[in-house]
Amino acid sequence: MKSNSQPIKLFLVLAFSCTSLLVSLTPVLAKPTLSSSLSDAYGGLRLRSNTKTTLAQATTFNQPPLPSGPPPGGRVRGGAKRGGCPLTKPDLTALVDFTDDKANSVINVWGQTTVEHPSWFFYVPYTKDLPYEVEFVLQDQDSNDIYRKAIALPDKAGVMRVSLPTTAPALALDKQYRWFFTINCDKEKDSPPTFVNGVIKRVELNPAAVKELQTAEPLKRYAIYAQNGIWYEALTTLAQLRQNNPQDAALQAEWRNLLNSIGLKDIAAESILSDKP
Repeated sequence: MKSNSQPIKLFLVLAFSCTSLLVSLTPVLAKPTLSSSLSDAYGGLRLRSNTKTTLAQATTFNQPPLPSGPPPGGRVRGGAKRGGCPLTKPDLTALVDFTDDKANSVINVWGQTTVEHPSWFFYVPYTKDLPYEVEFVLQDQDSNDIYRKAIALPDKAGVMRVSLPTTAPALALDKQYRWFFTINCDKEKDSPPTFVNGVIKRVELNPAAVKELQTAEPLKRYAIYAQNGIWYEALTTLAQLRQNNPQDAALQAEWRNLLNSIGLKDIAAESILSDKP
């Protein structure tokens, strides 16, 4: 009996040592190398683990000066009860930068883009079960229609995206275009529709910003566009990031920060509706 005790003790020591080693290694093997943020389809890049650190320093949108010539004017809110539409809160709203010239009682709604076929975002308070006619129109400086499209109301109230398709004429550089988003709630069309409208201008980014964009991740792209006063790409990039990472609290905070900064605090908490039918 005594001769067998040493091998048995040696086996137990080795077994215990191996078990302890596996237990100590388990947390290391299970530790993720990336954050829990979802993979982002925009640009094929993933948000990295320092996302929240970056977003903690809120990006500021640098509003560019108004274009030369007559003030663009426009409407950022639809207007209560206009066109026979029921009163809602929030009202029909264009998610676009604007300035309020209180001295002259004029609101100027305008923004810059760098792409030929940009996207617009609107908060729409009405749903598809209502028989309202909705239309998006884009015109050149001579009020000629560039694009006109009937828009289907969404399943639920929220922020919807309207994109200029590649089949439509491209926006020319340094040209201004006026857009309209209208909702006609009056079947007889005896009343004017409720609408929002503003001016968009396509510009070129400075070479340094263009070079930086070539290697930047989506979150950094958003910051570059915002810092250079490019409203439409800043908003589109951030909206896509939010849709691809719906549980990311930092992105939600940045979205609120952006809309709050232009006076659209009441829209910041509204859902961004999916582009997919």
